[in-house]
Amino acid sequence: MNYHDIIVMPVLTEKSYDMIGEKRYTFIVDKRATKTEIKMAIEAVFDGVKVDRVNTINRLGKMKRQGRYEGRRASTKKAYVTLKKDSKGIEFFDSMQ
Repeated sequence: MNYHDIIVMPVLTEKSYDMIGEKRYTFIVDKRATKTEIKMAIEAVFDGVKVDRVNTINRLGKMKRQGRYEGRRASTKKAYVTLKKDSKGIEFFDSMQ
């Protein structure tokens, strides 16, 4: 699996912005990716970044209705990536803070 396929997109919410000061970043990742693969992908995609730990959450998709038909949105996996103290920050997020 390609490193760019593992990291789907960053999460840009108020809570994720508050965690940038603690060098904690949030990403939507591939559902099949392991914590080790996520760590290697972050370090490969962003230069000079050293990952301390990765916490993951599997989120079940919301139920939605269209008239009498019911369906479910796609399930996702979210990763909280904590960087080491001596690591430089991720420039994409730092420019938004």
